[in-house]
Amino acid sequence: MPRGSKTKYTAEQKRKAQHIEDSYENKGVSKDEAEARAWATVNKQSGGGERAGGSGRKKPASAKSADRKESARRAVATREGHSRGSRASRETQTVDSLRKEARAKGIPGRSGMRKQELIEALRKAG
Repeated sequence: MPRGSKTKYTAEQKRKAQHIEDSYENKGVSKDEAEARAWATVNKQSGGGERAGGSGRKKPASAKSADRKESARRAVATREGHSRGSRASRETQTVDSLRKEARAKGIPGRSGMRKQELIEALRKAG
């Protein structure tokens, strides 16, 4: 049987553990083993019960932050003497940014292209 108090867990975590436990019991696992597996699963998925000050896990980067990083990377490339349209900077661009550039230039079939194909198509488009 799992050790420790479950008072620090959210209602959602408790519901999830109960659902997982019921599922294991339906498969023929003993009550104690099912409960232990259920709480182990909840702990693995959510990092355990509520903790003061948050979980300590890093929050996912926002889209705005990713855009800011991309902009800074382009600025560095420009300062190093690579223009945005040059081959060297396209080689360092991500596939996503190449697709955005291809979309802006109206290149057909861009969504199915690989990185090198995108670079060639952008080079031909001028």
